[in-house]
Amino acid sequence: MIATAAEFATTFLAFAGLGYYLLALWSARAFARNLRRSLPASYPPVSILKPVKGLDPEMYASFASHCLQDYPGEYEILFGVSGLDDEAVAAIERLQAEFPTRDIRLLLCPAKLGANGKVSNLAQMLPQVRYEHVLINDSDIKVSPRYLRRIMAQFEAPLQPGGRVGMVTAPYRGRSHNTIGSRMEALGIATDFMAGVLTARHLERGIHFGLGSTLAVSREALDAIGGLAPLVDYLADDYELGARVARAGYEVALSGEVVETSVPPYSFRHFLAHQLRWARSTRDSRKLGYAGLAFTYGLPWALLNVACSGASLASIALFSITLAARVALALAVGGGILGDRRVVWDLWLLLPRDLVALGIWVWSYSGNTVAWRGEHFSLKDGKLQRLAPSDSL
Repeated sequence: MIATAAEFATTFLAFAGLGYYLLALWSARAFARNLRRSLPASYPPVSILKPVKGLDPEMYASFASHCLQDYPGEYEILFGVSGLDDEAVAAIERLQAEFPTRDIRLLLCPAKLGANGKVSNLAQMLPQVRYEHVLINDSDIKVSPRYLRRIMAQFEAPLQPGGRVGMVTAPYRGRSHNTIGSRMEALGIATDFMAGVLTARHLERGIHFGLGSTLAVSREALDAIGGLAPLVDYLADDYELGARVARAGYEVALSGEVVETSVPPYSFRHFLAHQLRWARSTRDSRKLGYAGLAFTYGLPWALLNVACSGASLASIALFSITLAARVALALAVGGGILGDRRVVWDLWLLLPRDLVALGIWVWSYSGNTVAWRGEHFSLKDGKLQRLAPSDSL
């Protein structure tokens, strides 16, 4: 009886996952079609805000990429640090010396306004900006010379007639290191996470959240949601910022300009810890959508169906079809839209990575605590609450 129920359940979930893969492929095709639209030549002045803490080996190259923009409009780059003893300060001073014609400023943000130190810095940086558009991205984001051109032009290209674009966000790929944890995370970004973003965009007729890779916002939209200060206790501040801009009646546009983030050389244990934090953050931000992820793990369910059915011919056929669809999705989104060349070489990791993702999804419901920057927090309605050391055990 139990074996029959398990076979039926895994068959159903495998077919659901196969359906999701096909829907995600269609969503990726729709996004690619939208990219054919010509963008207006619009170059409004923009302030780039980069909160930093510490210095990674590849971070300077990411900083420098923002100074090499082919952008006719004016822009400034503001770096925010909590203290002048931060390792990043020397790199920022080197950047100022290397690019003397660029408007680069270093701001001290000593106040701790909430549990999220990054947003705390941003809230203190915001009063110092000079321009009516603000662009926020993570410190490790590396961009192409056309980045600002394509991001800022999107403000003049609403999807809906009469719409107002209040935020522009951007897809991203991971630049992995040579560890299994790092490669699995980059593969997940390229073939699972971004596929989910494109599917949400298709089903919800637009993006209603932001991605930390790029959060370009008009001051008008920021003022409408009360600025950045209300976000200082949120873990998924990028999601929350985009959601609030969308609720305020503005469009959130997803640009076709792909940026790159550096994925640390995670050990497998650190990879699992990072995935768990990410999963619980998503679960708390999009509760119903996160529960629905159970129907998107087609490949793991198909493999479990093979086991539950005693490797029947029908289960092997279902696994083969599901595997083909999963690989097609990985190549279409990761290789095609994101231009991630590592995807082809790491396809052999697709099944183990998806099995881990299913396990993380189940594990994420076992608690509400996350570890972040050496501290432990509990999560409630997206907000962080710092735990005492004894509470985190």
